[in-house]
Formats: sequence, structure tokens, C-alpha cells
Amino acid sequence: MRIALLGGTGDIGEGLALRWAYDTNHEVVIGSRDPERARGKAEEYMTELDSRGRDVKVTGFTNEMAADRADVVVLAVPAYHLVDTIEAVADGLDENTVLVSPAVGMKRDDDGFHYNAPSAGSVTQLAAGAAPEGTPVVGAFHNLPAARLANLDAELDIDTLLVSDDADAKETVRMLSAGIEGLRPVDAGGLANASEVEGITPLLINVAMNNDGMHDLGVTFH
Repeated sequence: MRIALLGGTGDIGEGLALRWAYDTNHEVVIGSRDPERARGKAEEYMTELDSRGRDVKVTGFTNEMAADRADVVVLAVPAYHLVDTIEAVADGLDENTVLVSPAVGMKRDDDGFHYNAPSAGSVTQLAAGAAPEGTPVVGAFHNLPAARLANLDAELDIDTLLVSDDADAKETVRMLSAGIEGLRPVDAGGLANASEVEGITPLLINVAMNNDGMHDLGVTFH
């Protein structure tokens, strides 16, 4: 399966790229608005993987080229770049492409971080509204600790919540999630539930900021 990580040069993109390239045989493609940055990061990831005995190819392109012919497109971009990124790659998206949104809208004040939902209700619903008609959207990977994800020496043992109105697309992302060692996908229902899932992220950041030794928090459901 070809997985395109748009914004794959950033923190969550790096972690997902390394984990999928290390734990699975899926093709990983890094996307960026700057193709040189994408290629440079892809080379960095390959160097890291090679040092761990994994001889795999990770490629880097513009977001548009990365999304073209991808089976799954992950929008590993900040929430404020989400719609622009979807619009830029729209010609490469169709009913056979699963669009995944891990972005969370947040604002910060003196008390900490707070969930900042867009008018669509959630960032995942915003992605669904911006996607071409027929392109299935799945919300996933919102609450993952990026640094822990990118550290291949770290055990994950965490859950990721999946929301979508498309059962087949959700199953595809469930399978991709389960392919990462220590990451358990958990079904959280339809897109209407995305705001509850996204709202966990600022909570985790606030707890991490206020407690020593809790900087890489994730969630697990028992």
C-alpha cells in the first residue's frame, strides 16, 4: 500500500513515517510544499532506518506528487493549513483514496492549551467538507505523543481512536494502525464524534506540562 504523508517533514509525520517504514512493508512517501525539504527528510529517515538494519526506500516529493496514486493520504499538517493542503492535492484524490486527518485545533492562554473547534465542529469534519465528493475521510492519530512515536527505541503501548462514516475506509486505517507495533486502533464511531477525540489532545499536553516525567503521554483504554 502506498501511504503519502503530507507535511511528513513535521513531528507527527516523522513518527508515522518511521514506524510504518520500520514495522511494515508499505511504501512510504513524504510530501511537503518544498520538494527539497521532502527529499532531505526522506533521506534522513532512510539513514535512521538503515542504522537499525532496515533497508527500505522512503521518497520525498511535493504534496501534489506525493498524493498522486497514493492509497492513503495522511494530512500531517497543522489545522490552519488543512484546507489549503486538501485543495492543493484535490486532483489526486478520489473515492479510492482514504484521506486521514490527525490535526487538532488548539489555542493557548495563561492557563494552558484548549481545544479550538472550527465552525464545522471538528478539524476532521472540516477535512471532510474540503475533500472532493466521494473521498472517504478518517480521523486518526490525534492523541499520539510525537516524540515517542519517532523514537524507535520507545515502546508505544498506546491507543489511537478512529472516527469515520465510511466503514471500508475505517477498516483500512485500522489495519495500517495495527501494523505499527504497540499501537492499538479503537473504533470511536462516526465523524460526529471527532470533536470529543480531538479534545483529548490539549488535555494530554496540559497534564504533561504540569507533571514531571509525563512529557510523552498517550491514551490507553481498559
